[in-house]
Amino acid sequence: MEGKITKALSGFYYVENDSGRYQTRGRGNFRKRKITPLVGDNVIFESTNKTDGYLLEILPRKNQLVRPAVSNVDQGVVVTSLVEPNFSYNLLDRFLITLEYEYIEPIIYLTKVDLLVDKALINDIKNVYEKIGYSIIVASENQDSLEAIEATFKDRLTVFMGQSGAGKSTLLNQIVPGLELETGSISEALGRGKHTTRHVELISIADGLVADTPGFSSIDFLTIEVKELPKLFPEFLARASNCRFRECQHVNEPNCAVKEGLEQGEIALTRYENYLQFLGEIENRKPIYRKKK
Repeated sequence: MEGKITKALSGFYYVENDSGRYQTRGRGNFRKRKITPLVGDNVIFESTNKTDGYLLEILPRKNQLVRPAVSNVDQGVVVTSLVEPNFSYNLLDRFLITLEYEYIEPIIYLTKVDLLVDKALINDIKNVYEKIGYSIIVASENQDSLEAIEATFKDRLTVFMGQSGAGKSTLLNQIVPGLELETGSISEALGRGKHTTRHVELISIADGLVADTPGFSSIDFLTIEVKELPKLFPEFLARASNCRFRECQHVNEPNCAVKEGLEQGEIALTRYENYLQFLGEIENRKPIYRKKK
């Protein structure tokens, strides 16, 4: 039978299809082939009874995320706190780059609006990211923001991402009353939220699947290459054809359309500065050597 892994916990993979939900284990050849089944995987499995079975094959993935470990994702909701923890252009851009790299559509959801003293920050953020083409939903006291985000779920697998303590589990609890996902407090020493979600599980919401996933406060670019990075900034990509050099890195090259856009105020300085930082991180990344067998 075919199905989708909706939960992975303690070596078991819970597979769902029209026939029901099955608790399965992977065959030994998965370990030998160094294949790790992921939540979101479409699989072929055999059932040993009405509730149990074994995974036989992982069908091809269109994408996969490492943190959180989910595959076949359609859209990523980057839950971004404005206060406690404070808003960070750098961290938001890291999430956006991660999603762009895997061809996942991003949605930015701004939380903790009620704690924000200077509301001008919201307009500043919208001016930067809506100009690029990103969707932004601002949390509201009424149901408008919840209805707006829920309307995007239909027939899609959605991942909630964001810094620990940004309000991912709280948001899902608001969308689905009674879900009672554990929420975390903010660590005063670190200014970051404590991790509360221990595993990845897909939840059926509004005719779609939504993953509640562990929060984290940093992202390392382990697989993105130098030549790929400029293409992950949509506003850079839109201007790159006007650069003098085909593989322009938008740093020291003459007649660079991206730098011209920066000078003209069409590209946000925060985005360009973050690009330079990310580029430096990738250039200085230590190579990963695999041990010979």
